[in-house]
Amino acid sequence: MPNLLVEIGNTALKAAWSDGMTLGKTFRYQGEKMFEFVQALVEKEKPAVMVISSTIEVNASQEEMLRSGCGKLIILDRKHVETVRDYSLPEYLSPDRAASVIAARYLFKGKGSIVFDFGTTLTVDITDEDGGYSGGNISLGCRTRFKALNRYSRTLPIVDTPVNIRETGNSLKSSIESGVVSGIMFEIQGYLSLFPEKVVVFTGGDALYFAKRMKNSIFVVCNLVLMGLALIADDYVERNN
Repeated sequence: MPNLLVEIGNTALKAAWSDGMTLGKTFRYQGEKMFEFVQALVEKEKPAVMVISSTIEVNASQEEMLRSGCGKLIILDRKHVETVRDYSLPEYLSPDRAASVIAARYLFKGKGSIVFDFGTTLTVDITDEDGGYSGGNISLGCRTRFKALNRYSRTLPIVDTPVNIRETGNSLKSSIESGVVSGIMFEIQGYLSLFPEKVVVFTGGDALYFAKRMKNSIFVVCNLVLMGLALIADDYVERNN
């Protein structure tokens, strides 16, 4: 039986079936009935292992419902931290960050990495050559920065992520666009200057947007979290065969 991987983020759900480390079709859902959506995915086919990474804490009734739909259920959330500990990662890491680090260690074994996840937040996580976790930072994501400028000022409009930006703005709108996007680019370059020897990995919804603006050599892995969850599922299968 294949495994089912589920990533519940701040704004949406992403899921995929996997066979070992090979990911199948990806499903996306944005709404309030996320656990019901997962239940619908397993109605026709029961996965051997279901791994869920969730920013939302999975309550007892939801856990019972999910457990009935699979052979083995593995949860990563604020309450279920056993798996994070098993992979020698600090418990304060959010589930998606932990999964990304697990995947980066697997993909770039023997090399240190710096993982940028461009989502609601911009997270930066660093590993050393031995796969150890060196630490990381959190700041506002691109769209969150645009929303914050609008929300916490009286005069600035809401602005969408631009296709192109100027080096310096020549209007109110272009000044916001340039300020936010250039600010993130400066932030990225600052980290790269601190860790020039690291493999650079971009993931998350805005990964491609910022990758196109990079002159450095980088790897874009859009499904990095799901790959980490696939590795967790595969490790469980190998240990129990």
